[in-house]
Amino acid sequence: MHVTRLEVAGLRRFDRLALAPGPALNLLTGDNGAGKTSVLEALHLMAYGRSFRGRVRDGLIRQGDQAVELFVGWQEAGGRERRAGLRHTGQDWEGRLDGANVAHLGELCAALAVVTFEPGSHALVTGPAENRRRLLDWGLFHVEPDFLRVWRRYARALKQRNALLKSGGRPSELDVWEHELADSGESITRSREAYIAQWQGIFASEATGLAPAIGANSLDLQPGWKREELALADALLLSRPRDLMAGFTSVGPHRADVRIGWSGLPGREALSRGQAKLTALALLLSQARLHAELAGDWPVIALDDLASELDRHHQARVVEGLAATGAQVFVTGTDAPAALDAFADRLVRFRIEQGRLAPEDR
Repeated sequence: MHVTRLEVAGLRRFDRLALAPGPALNLLTGDNGAGKTSVLEALHLMAYGRSFRGRVRDGLIRQGDQAVELFVGWQEAGGRERRAGLRHTGQDWEGRLDGANVAHLGELCAALAVVTFEPGSHALVTGPAENRRRLLDWGLFHVEPDFLRVWRRYARALKQRNALLKSGGRPSELDVWEHELADSGESITRSREAYIAQWQGIFASEATGLAPAIGANSLDLQPGWKREELALADALLLSRPRDLMAGFTSVGPHRADVRIGWSGLPGREALSRGQAKLTALALLLSQARLHAELAGDWPVIALDDLASELDRHHQARVVEGLAATGAQVFVTGTDAPAALDAFADRLVRFRIEQGRLAPEDR
């Protein structure tokens, strides 16, 4: 998978910008605040429905504009040409995929696969379970066709049960939605377990190559309830009195987490910020490799401010590893990372100045 065209309007500093990236390595340089990160942000927004720097309504739209508008054209491994457009006001959105309107933002997100490593990525390791759960489900959205439908069933049932809990709903009403939650929730968990089983060996290998001293060597799903003791239907029934008092559902896949195991450290609390970054990078790159195995196509890789996030040794390892796969890679920085010098024949350069493309100084 590689992006052939990216057009952005009304995003942060950008009035309008159009980019035709190369199929391999792409470097975007510029001064701090010039807008180079916003190019990756645009790709991320199309692929995830949100920015890695927050929600659309939180400063993403250029001052004076009504909405951010994006267009992405890309080619899949089999040669299929695809295109998607998104207009987002921060409250409402409109989207098109291959010329047809889309009813759910998830349809756009499931079409374009982008893996982003950026300065906040360490939160995948040190942050709340929601971050790791979202990463896990991202992988499933792209490789298991029915996962999105089941996930929506679960989300709808969860919303309905929570509303009944807050209003003191009758047991017969709760029974209906608990049955739906249990059925869809067990299915989600089986999919997650199977995916983790495929992922963890690739993760351990990637983590060992990036940071052998950390000893990150396993991934384990914590399903969100005591699954080894109870079916989800029983867990929901037992938690009902407590949930009625609290006004929300306390057990289920929406409470799941991915536990990372370290042989050389007692837990994530002992990680330095640098170690957390390397563990997060291992998570992202290993998931990209798994995606390539399962989907038959590498996702687009976006590496923001690579030189600031990694030392030269790790920069070189990451760039060399990705270049060998044939994946399309976007790298940003104030200057060209030294790791890219060996790939000048495959490198396409762009310079961003004050939200505009500028001639690249060679």
